[in-house]
Amino acid sequence: MTARFVPTTVDYLAQHKERLAWMPWLYAGLKPELRDPIRAWQAELQARLVALECITIGDDCFIAPDAKLFAEPKRPIVIGHGVCIASGCFLHGPITLGDGVSLNARVSMDGGAAGITVGKGARIATGVTIYAFNHGIVSESPIADQRTTSRGIRIADDVWLGAGSGITDGVTLARGAVVGMGAVVTRNVEANVIVGGSPARPIGTRR
Repeated sequence: MTARFVPTTVDYLAQHKERLAWMPWLYAGLKPELRDPIRAWQAELQARLVALECITIGDDCFIAPDAKLFAEPKRPIVIGHGVCIASGCFLHGPITLGDGVSLNARVSMDGGAAGITVGKGARIATGVTIYAFNHGIVSESPIADQRTTSRGIRIADDVWLGAGSGITDGVTLARGAVVGMGAVVTRNVEANVIVGGSPARPIGTRR
């Protein structure tokens, strides 16, 4: 006969931490009995990051414990108020995340030399890749010996990047732009324009 598992308060708290790590948007609506222990856990986790890396973190943020944030002295990460960073994310500065930005699970961002800026309220879905650098590909040299370049990536306020999409170096996404699932954006996107495909092209507008 299999023994019946009887969860304790500790078990429920551990499970809720796991839930929040994968769905951090739930953090803002925590039940009163969970609010204090979860916030204390987050305060400790965020204080450790700030002590070890060149990171600034605003108020009311949630960062999953297994998210990887790396910020050397010349590659800072600046996180605004109310930002959520989900499980499995990788961030390497320089990166600036505006207030209310949400990074879903397994988002990967590297700021290269020129950096990535994400505006207020932007939503970045699961598995998005944003790399602000590129390798040379001239045939005279092996790929491993190619020099990298970096122009930077600018993502304005109220932008939505669909799951599995990618943003290449040098791209600017204007306010309200939407990138479809799996799209690869290699050119600038104008305000409120919806793009899809690889390479991404306009497929509609939000107007």
